[in-house]
Amino acid sequence: MRKNSLRLVAALAAVALIATGCSSSSKSENTDTQFEIFTWWASGGEAAGLQGMIDVYKKENPNTEFINAAVAGGAGVNAKAVLASRLEANNPPDSFQAHAGMELDGYVRTGKLEDLTFLYQEEGWDKVFPADLIKTLTVDGKIYSVPVNIHRANVLWWNPAAAQKAGITAAPKTLDEFFAALDKFKKSGIDGIALAGKGDWAIAHLLDWVLLATLGADKFEGLYKGTTSWTGPEVAEGIKNFQKILSYGNKGAANLDWPDAGKLVTSGKAGFFIMGDWASAQWQSDGLKLGTDYTWAPAPMKDGNVAVYQWLSDSFTLPVGAPHRNGAIAWLKVCGSKDGQDAFNPKKGSISVRTDSDLGLYDDYLKAVAAQWKTDRLVGSTVHGVNGNNALMAAYNSAVGKYFSGGAKDNAGLAKGLQAAYDAGKA
Repeated sequence: MRKNSLRLVAALAAVALIATGCSSSSKSENTDTQFEIFTWWASGGEAAGLQGMIDVYKKENPNTEFINAAVAGGAGVNAKAVLASRLEANNPPDSFQAHAGMELDGYVRTGKLEDLTFLYQEEGWDKVFPADLIKTLTVDGKIYSVPVNIHRANVLWWNPAAAQKAGITAAPKTLDEFFAALDKFKKSGIDGIALAGKGDWAIAHLLDWVLLATLGADKFEGLYKGTTSWTGPEVAEGIKNFQKILSYGNKGAANLDWPDAGKLVTSGKAGFFIMGDWASAQWQSDGLKLGTDYTWAPAPMKDGNVAVYQWLSDSFTLPVGAPHRNGAIAWLKVCGSKDGQDAFNPKKGSISVRTDSDLGLYDDYLKAVAAQWKTDRLVGSTVHGVNGNNALMAAYNSAVGKYFSGGAKDNAGLAKGLQAAYDAGKA
């Protein structure tokens, strides 16, 4: 049986589907002449992937005008701020992007989302989506969004030529090997790691991996179960590792967003980059080649067991009061369909949620992580909505940003800030 943090007996998901019943129906034809989605996918591979899914929608709904209200930047931070104001003003888009996991919980608890269980029954998604993923979309037995992908967050990227110059012949698997490689990059005259400090989230993404790598999967998950202390020795060790890693970073990082930091790696000006697999799609959209201009490995773990998959999933919702509900339901059907997901994911740099996706459409990296998704220990991403709601994520990012902008000196203060973020998520 799969060793992961989301173990679930498939029958439980089926019971939840049966028990909720069909409070709504999607049988009505899409007669809406307009449809608006709200995302943070505005450039590079993410925009190309979204366009692939839009093309499928337009083909199936030729009389519906498609409005893409994307708000760029910050891994969704900017978009969520705009979205919150729209929802508060009872002016929702017809569908909006949200991460699977605890991020959905806040929208559900405040009554902003419709129950989509009926769509899972009608479209048969309960049979082709993994039951453990459906669990993360379910609140009180009801399913509230349609996932379109799976991303891996803990990926180590580097430039093969730069690594060869530095004398690095193999991907580091342990943190000790990782620090040794950082030293080799430094001695070769380039920064050991690329950092992107603009907007806080990318540095917080780095810390999320460092804590996982230092604590291990069980104790990391314990941070969100209340069984591991945010101010205890394990987190203190993780923050110390984080502090050390930051010391190998590039100057001017505070002004760089993640695509700019990524270019330091692909151009050979920086060594490693810890970023999700959307980086690969970005680089491919820039004309770079996997295996030549950049390569990858699972990010190191303290004990060397790199079969740990830190995941996130993008999904789409049906807001209560959506002005064009039929158009939105038609969109959600595309989101969950094989054609829609296979048009989207190869360009987005993610794998399909569906177990029947056509892997022949995916590159070697995505084929590899599709296999790892089935076998590795799964652990949720904090910065991308699996482990905490929007309140936790905002406070987490802010605490990390304060630490980074302050010169990465106040380790105890960062631990207290992370504790406060966890508390904010429970409030």
